Amino acid sequence: MKVPNGPTAPNGAYRLLARALTAGVLVSASACSLPGVVRSADAPSIVPPATSATPSLTDAQASAALITQGELGGRWSATQGGATWRDGLLKTRTDAPDCQRLLDGLYAEDLLGEPTGGRAVVGLDESGNAAQLRYQVAAYAAPSEVDAKLAWLRTLPSKCAQFTSTDVRGGRLNVTVVPTVLPGVGDAREGLRLTMSGASAADAGDGSGAVPMLTLDFAAVRVGDRAVSLTNGGLGGAAQDSTQQAVQVGTQRLQDVLAGRPPTTAPASPTTGPGDPTTAPATPTTGPARPTTGPGRPTTGPGRPLTGRPTEPLAESPASTGNNTTDSTTADTTDTTDTADTADTADTAQEG
Repeated sequence: MKVPNGPTAPNGAYRLLARALTAGVLVSASACSLPGVVRSADAPSIVPPATSATPSLTDAQASAALITQGELGGRWSATQGGATWRDGLLKTRTDAPDCQRLLDGLYAEDLLGEPTGGRAVVGLDESGNAAQLRYQVAAYAAPSEVDAKLAWLRTLPSKCAQFTSTDVRGGRLNVTVVPTVLPGVGDAREGLRLTMSGASAADAGDGSGAVPMLTLDFAAVRVGDRAVSLTNGGLGGAAQDSTQQAVQVGTQRLQDVLAGRPPTTAPASPTTGPGDPTTAPATPTTGPARPTTGPGRPTTGPGRPLTGRPTEPLAESPASTGNNTTDSTTADTTDTTDTADTADTADTAQEG
């Protein structure tokens, strides 16, 4: 019996169907490998192109917003370098964490944190009490970052009202922290005054042998995500009016720079320079003094003849008649009345 095979056989239909299915799978797989054909599961996510953020403060703007020595008065000048008391008094240790953070921040000059944008710094020295002022304009990551630092600073007059720290020689310092009042400028602000005393005399650094008393102001004002900050003080004290003036003038200057306006404040005239006179030089109320009258001296200068006869005749003694006649004739030769007096005198002599 012949067994059928080939396409006519029942199994042949199954073979044709299997070949068709296999070919479809191969075509589908090859299509996935064709260039330009990407399956949805393998498609990368669409990422928008990154845009460069415009800095909120450039270095040039920060420099333009710095205060000048003239705006604080003639006592201030460009700094001659860091004061020697910084290492001796600020680089100390204490067991209170917040107070240590305050000392470290004052020493490193970063109580507001590290700036993330433009920044500029200026240092000034004061001749009256040897104080130093360090003024900085800088941009930070966000306003909330600056506000967090200001809020922490606000707690220090209670947390660190009084504490002790130890210097590198083992000397103990008494430290106090109190709040200070600042002008109502900017978006937020905070001020502190720190005093330190009781260290060894060698920490003074000036050879005076006196135990130092450091007074140091710190002030900060936020304007958006920018801020101005300063320290002002020294062993001779800290003038609070200088701190307030720097905050007032500096904040306004920063706002002007950010708005593209010219600064509204102008450098003040030095207070130690020659002052402008408040009034014009006084005009003399009288002319040069005339010579006093006496024997042989006319009562008026040359060229100003007498205008009339004296209201009472001069009383003359016979002994002095000759001298008076000569004086009258010499001094009053241009006066006709005095000439007549001379004639009368001559007549009197003849009669005698």
